[in-house]
Amino acid sequence: MRRTALLAASAALVAGVLARPADAAPGAPAAPAAFVHPGVTVSKGQLDFTRSKVNAGAQPWKGAFDRMTASKYADLNRTPKPRAVVECGSYSNPNLGCTDEREDAIAAYTHALAWYITRDERHARKAIELMDAWSAVIRDHTNSNAPLQTGWAGSSWPRAAEIIKHTYPGNWANSGRFATMLRTVYLPEIINGSHSNGNWELSMMEAAVGISVFLEDKASYDKAMAKFRTRTAAYVYLESDGALPKTVLSQNLDTREKIVKYWQGQTTFVNGLSQETCRDFTHTGYGLSAISHVAETSRIQGQDLYGTDVGERLRHGLGFHARYELGAGAEGWLCGGSLKPGLGPVSEVGHNALANRLGHAMTNTEALTLRGRPAGSNNLFVAWETLTHGDNPA
Repeated sequence: MRRTALLAASAALVAGVLARPADAAPGAPAAPAAFVHPGVTVSKGQLDFTRSKVNAGAQPWKGAFDRMTASKYADLNRTPKPRAVVECGSYSNPNLGCTDEREDAIAAYTHALAWYITRDERHARKAIELMDAWSAVIRDHTNSNAPLQTGWAGSSWPRAAEIIKHTYPGNWANSGRFATMLRTVYLPEIINGSHSNGNWELSMMEAAVGISVFLEDKASYDKAMAKFRTRTAAYVYLESDGALPKTVLSQNLDTREKIVKYWQGQTTFVNGLSQETCRDFTHTGYGLSAISHVAETSRIQGQDLYGTDVGERLRHGLGFHARYELGAGAEGWLCGGSLKPGLGPVSEVGHNALANRLGHAMTNTEALTLRGRPAGSNNLFVAWETLTHGDNPA
């Protein structure tokens, strides 16, 4: 009996070493004593810097602004396409309002930025028109991709709303209804997270954090930030994590075999490798982008995560993938020697924070960032980040 018990205890110990859950977020609340506005991904200081550079015709900001205003998202004749129920299946099948919702949300953010930079009130009114159209109609998201869809659209809406509510002197009569939409339709769908691939939960927590800032909801902000910290640690590997990546406890990845399967069959782990690297770089880019957005929002709100493991994981994650995105061939130990590039316009926020602000050498990330300027939109939840964050010291 004693030997059996010892063997069982040893097995449990080995399992614990193999599948070490991600460290819980620090116990202290993450929410600020008073929320900063506008404060979702971009601050007033950053907006003022951008505006001054565009108005001076300075590059790369003027070129980035021109790309934004030439896009379909800046069209002052855009007609919102809201619906009561947005139904999104796997790989957008079915796609009943999914593209319309995401793109109307990006358009609202685009017009909010255009308003701030130009002070042309037509853009502010168009942003309000888009937000009002959806807040008057939408009740639910359904089908298998509902959590991810809610996360993507829910990341853009509060960015737009923060700029309009806190910088536009005109009347936004339905701002309360918009807040109710975020609180009752979006937040419940995302706040409890996801057990799918890590980019899902990271985008969902990005939306939850942004919505919490707009609503000034400290409890939801703290809950979303704790999930974000845990998921980030389980999404990008650091050698200090040990022999295997960290895990999210509720996913029960409690053996090496389960972890390797979840990491797309990858068995060798190095700094910056992502849980989805061997799936493709596009989905990995979604995750890295969401990490950068939450870190940026947190910094604006007074807690700088770039100096924590979040920043380290983002720095190594961007650098690792940028090298291959720039053309390096995959070694045999990495994803069977075959990669699927396509990271997307996701490096400006992280590069600016980590290289420019903190002084880290990020040669590959910088080369990729410069090659991609002026960064556009991925048409999901990333938009115009050369304009808002490229070499922005604020």
